[in-house]
Amino acid sequence: MMDIGALLKAFIYLISSSLLYPVLFLLVILTFLIIVHAGSFFAEWLERIRLEKCPPQELPTVLRTGSGSNMVSHRVNQYIQALQQTISGEEGYEAAVENLLQETTLKLWKSMDRLRILVRAAPSLGLLGTLIPMGTGLAALGQGDMTKLSTDLVIAFTTTVTGLAIGTAAFFFYTVRRRWIEEDIKNMELATEMVTSNMERADHEILTKTTN
Repeated sequence: MMDIGALLKAFIYLISSSLLYPVLFLLVILTFLIIVHAGSFFAEWLERIRLEKCPPQELPTVLRTGSGSNMVSHRVNQYIQALQQTISGEEGYEAAVENLLQETTLKLWKSMDRLRILVRAAPSLGLLGTLIPMGTGLAALGQGDMTKLSTDLVIAFTTTVTGLAIGTAAFFFYTVRRRWIEEDIKNMELATEMVTSNMERADHEILTKTTN
């Protein structure tokens, strides 16, 4: 009669041991991803520290006149250009402007998904990379194979350190970039209000002159 318990244990052991190399491969991929994110993060950080300071009470006027390209980030400047093109190309531009703002906001938040995944996935993969070789290491210890045990322990501890390091860096980048995106979205909403109010004022003046 087949021992079901032994069969299940062997099957689970096979699954667990076969996951080690995929976990190590994914940790390598995540390491390269966090390096790429670090480069883009520091590039944006350099851009932001070079921006001219603008008092909050003067920012609406700056955005309305379009003279503050060196006071807001490149995202806001690109949005203002797209906003002006949308307004100039549409007669009933209110819906198009609202759609542009929502699409831009959604795109900014979606750009944070990779960092959010790294925050969660990297420590989990590090834990998997710790537990999997610990099982094979304990089996080697039972057979007196100390070389195999030491090799598995090295893999276990290095994967833990790698996963935690990636997760910590990703959490730092996510926290700071989230604050930057919130600031950019606030400036975009303000720019939308200022530019559209300019257009409404201009339309009202043209209508008044035509009536007179």
